[in-house]
Amino acid sequence: MFKLIKKSTTVAAALLGVTLMVQSIPVHAEQVYVAKEGDTFYKLSQKYDINLEKLMNANKEISPYNIYEGLKLTLPTESSKNTVSAAGNKVMAASLNVDSSNKVVEAWGKTFDYSKTMNVKATAYSSDSAENGGYGAVDYYGNPLKLGTIAVDPKVIPLGTKVLVTGHSHDGLPDKAFVATATDIGGAIKGNKIDIFIPGSKSFVSKFGIQDIKLYVLK
Repeated sequence: MFKLIKKSTTVAAALLGVTLMVQSIPVHAEQVYVAKEGDTFYKLSQKYDINLEKLMNANKEISPYNIYEGLKLTLPTESSKNTVSAAGNKVMAASLNVDSSNKVVEAWGKTFDYSKTMNVKATAYSSDSAENGGYGAVDYYGNPLKLGTIAVDPKVIPLGTKVLVTGHSHDGLPDKAFVATATDIGGAIKGNKIDIFIPGSKSFVSKFGIQDIKLYVLK
């Protein structure tokens, strides 16, 4: 479980223990977040309702491709877009709304036009060298692997295609939906299959297994 620690912790608060300290932190305070496996800037920006650019600027010295368990990140003052319940939990959750008649899909409050949908089998891969053919943690074009990279069969999904991925379930991926770009290929990725890159260890990523997901091919 992650821990939130205020930058200016007093001795008295420390004596109360980590648990009480976490409970007493106000929502608006600047905090130090201790990363857990599978965290990304995108996931944290959604979870804490922080502008993604603002979050990354607050952590300029940290590569978005190298967020690992135990790494300390700064969470800047969050916005007030999401309401907070009496229990302290955010009420707003990820949403996915589809207008099939107009071929429009809304996710995370953003609207996307799509040309078609595809039902595919999905697997997942990590940056482990054993899963990347010895070429390192890069995609087909030599770009660093990142959240939003997918490997495809170019005969089915042309390289460069942007899709909205939906129907997945994994702690290392945004809930409900996320935008991905086909920038990688794989020897085992043939036909209606995709391989989703997920930041994290090989064992963490392997929990994805094989899933039936739906893609919205974006215009």
